[in-house]
Amino acid sequence: MPHHREAVQFQGYLKRRGLKLTPERRDLFEEIFKQHEHFEAEELLFRLRRRGRKISRATIYRGLDLLVGSGVVGRVRVGEEGYRYERLHSGEHHDHLICIGCGRIIEFFEARIERLQDDVCRRNGFRAVNHSHQIRGFCRECRRTKKAAGTIETEAGA
Repeated sequence: MPHHREAVQFQGYLKRRGLKLTPERRDLFEEIFKQHEHFEAEELLFRLRRRGRKISRATIYRGLDLLVGSGVVGRVRVGEEGYRYERLHSGEHHDHLICIGCGRIIEFFEARIERLQDDVCRRNGFRAVNHSHQIRGFCRECRRTKKAAGTIETEAGA
């Protein structure tokens, strides 16, 4: 499996839970780590089936849950019912700005936020394993469109 560090992390996670790295889980891992982009479960299902892999929707969702649990895949809530996923690399971290207008996800890293989180954990005797920071609002393009339509004032904090 490519991406050795992440593969070892995922395989260790499976082993601790008494699970095996099945061919379907391997295919899922390899497809996700082929490219760096946010994706939805349905897109992943389509890509795998297009490559001739026989895999069920339920297997995709169960596999994604395992990959998220292992820390090699991140999950970002978009809207009320959907998630988008992304591959994560060991030692790499970023947070997200999520546009509720168009669904665009902007990745960012802010050292001051990270230091503040570390300080909060230290003061509370807490050891963080990971975190997800998401800010929801409207991207520049959606704000321009809403402003032009005269509807931006109706949005809280816009």
